[in-house]
Amino acid sequence: MTQANSLLSLDSDLMAEQSVLGAVLLDNDRIDEIRFLEPRDFTGAHEMLWRVIDYLDSIDKPVDIMTVTEMYTRTEKRKEEFVQLGGVSYLSQLTSGCPSSSKAAVDSYARIVRKNGNRKRIRSLTDKIRDEVDGDYETEEEMFSAVEELVSDIRPQESGEMRSMSESRQAYKKHLTSVAERLRTGFKQYDEWSQLHRGWLYILAGRPSVGKTAKALQLAYGVAKHNPDGGVVLVFSLEMGENELKDRWVSSIAGVNYVRLTQKKEELTEDEHRRIDKALDELDGLPIYVQDKPGVTIDDIRATVRRFKKKHGKIAAVFVDYLQIMNIPQRKNEHRAQAIGKVTSTAKTLSRQYNFCFVMLSQMTRESDNGEEPKLSDLKESGSIEQDADVVEFLWHKRGDLEDNCKVVRSYFAKGRNVGENRFRYKFEWWYQRYKELDRVSGEGVLGGKKNRK
Repeated sequence: MTQANSLLSLDSDLMAEQSVLGAVLLDNDRIDEIRFLEPRDFTGAHEMLWRVIDYLDSIDKPVDIMTVTEMYTRTEKRKEEFVQLGGVSYLSQLTSGCPSSSKAAVDSYARIVRKNGNRKRIRSLTDKIRDEVDGDYETEEEMFSAVEELVSDIRPQESGEMRSMSESRQAYKKHLTSVAERLRTGFKQYDEWSQLHRGWLYILAGRPSVGKTAKALQLAYGVAKHNPDGGVVLVFSLEMGENELKDRWVSSIAGVNYVRLTQKKEELTEDEHRRIDKALDELDGLPIYVQDKPGVTIDDIRATVRRFKKKHGKIAAVFVDYLQIMNIPQRKNEHRAQAIGKVTSTAKTLSRQYNFCFVMLSQMTRESDNGEEPKLSDLKESGSIEQDADVVEFLWHKRGDLEDNCKVVRSYFAKGRNVGENRFRYKFEWWYQRYKELDRVSGEGVLGGKKNRK
């Protein structure tokens, strides 16, 4: 836009920009009502003019022809831009030619500017996508992720809307009466205390052989069984094949000895086969989906979540077994813990965006294998994991702690958003790959909201 053509345009799209700019020069209060606009929504010299207006408002300076002119004449470069805009004459034309500075009118003009800005960005996206497609990617998913990031960048950067207590009252009442935000697991003591919450990143940590996978599979089965309208349950198994997971589920549900099921199949009795078929019938009726691909990335998980959300409407929970063996790319000079932090941060964002509970299994450090109650610092590569997690549950075993000659596994919730810490005890019936709740030991756990330690 030059001085030669600085008269107000008859083009309706450009007129919308001119009307917005003229209105805020006439009435500064209109700026607060159209905060959704971004500089990139404007075209040509109008983009810089909006930046100047927005800056003046941000430092509590009046926005008018005088102050805007003063900002433009501070440097030689700005003076040139002001000449290209049309100078004081053009600013005067903006105010005199503004059709209306009423709240409703300015909002209408601003909506046109935002719509045109979105269209402009979408049109320019095609060339960028073409460049990305020609890039060097190890997997197709990396390519799709890069394209999705471009699309995400052009989306409007909406700011949150402030609401009064009275305006949010009905939504809060609905929140109080809703049970859909929580997911029952089938573990009676835990469900009475907390339950899994949608939007949570839940870390289930333990040393090898303590039974992390068995607990996770029991949770996945419990969520699918006890929340009939809760949505699908997705299980990403990076270490075990699908049939190995089914072995564990079937052993637990059917009550068939795990060793016989996996190593002595030829000795299974007719009654055991009947119970196995019954367990398989139950599993077939549950909305559980398994992927046993090794080296899964967080982008793979995001793509799968998006696909299942579109197809099934709701996702109850996503399980990943386990975090440290995911395919986690590291940039040059990036520490492993930083790369893991990007994964847990993305996992947390996904759980909130798609409203499901994200359960990630995690390793613990070798130093934690001392029979003592774990600490958050015992999480392997712990920094970002404990920061991003809403809940961290440790499974651990105190040497010599047995119940009916069976290992007792202790559960310690070291971090619990909105629920605090707690402790539970389980008898791990390894021959069924099944956890069975034990009564509390006096002095342990959280009773009445107060932490008690043995």
